[in-house]
Amino acid sequence: MSTSVPEKAPTTDRPLEGKASLVTGSTSGIGLGIARALAAAGSAVIINGFGKPEEIEAEKVSIEKDFGVSVSYSDADMSNPEAIEEMFDAAFSEFGAVDVLVNNAGIQHVAPLEEFPVAKWDAIIAIDLSSVFHTTRLAIPRMIEKGWGRIINIDSAHGLVGSAFKSAYVAAKHGVLGLTKVTALEVAEKGITCNAIAPGYVHTPLVEAQIEDQAKAHGIPREEVVRNVLLAQQPNKRFATTDELGGIAVFLTSDAAASITGTTIAVDGGWTAH
Repeated sequence: MSTSVPEKAPTTDRPLEGKASLVTGSTSGIGLGIARALAAAGSAVIINGFGKPEEIEAEKVSIEKDFGVSVSYSDADMSNPEAIEEMFDAAFSEFGAVDVLVNNAGIQHVAPLEEFPVAKWDAIIAIDLSSVFHTTRLAIPRMIEKGWGRIINIDSAHGLVGSAFKSAYVAAKHGVLGLTKVTALEVAEKGITCNAIAPGYVHTPLVEAQIEDQAKAHGIPREEVVRNVLLAQQPNKRFATTDELGGIAVFLTSDAAASITGTTIAVDGGWTAH
């Protein structure tokens, strides 16, 4: 039985009331921050990703309680096109549409080209790039029917510049920016926009673990790891936050951003300004 989100007149503080958002890779970190921001704006939310069931359930309940919106969860493997289709079928059945699609799921591996594991290359391209194609092709028809839609691809500063030893990730992220432009051009007259957000380093639990590991491995203070290792390329010498990225995502869904499409917003502390 469909429990589609009722159409309500949006309010200033809840501009996404009556809409549904799907955020891939959103059980923690950047994706979770964006999901919470969209929920705060009134949107029902479909979160997706892996993790401990009890922790995912706690996050789901927290969003529902904090923002008074419906939340569902999908464990779809973003490297599997059939699983992605099943996730969309479930979202359409429950909410009637996916009005806002945020492609955030991604993985990383670091190795020289000649040593890069083929399986890791295939997995990174599948999750970081091909999944964006699959979610986008499934979301667009319903968005066209409604005459409104927002597609936001969470890219990376590595979509704008290269880094040694990150061949698959850099290739995938450059590909996402190209796909963002093509998508924007194809739906430009349909009331749909497609943009990318390209963060540098963002303070998440995974990054915090990297800081602690590097500090222990090299015997240097935490602050030195942050400034001289992780943020070596970021002139402002501070991490972006998930709240900042969530705020940008919500802005890109707003009426004020209706003419912003096919572009990339770099949130990298000046990294790509070099």
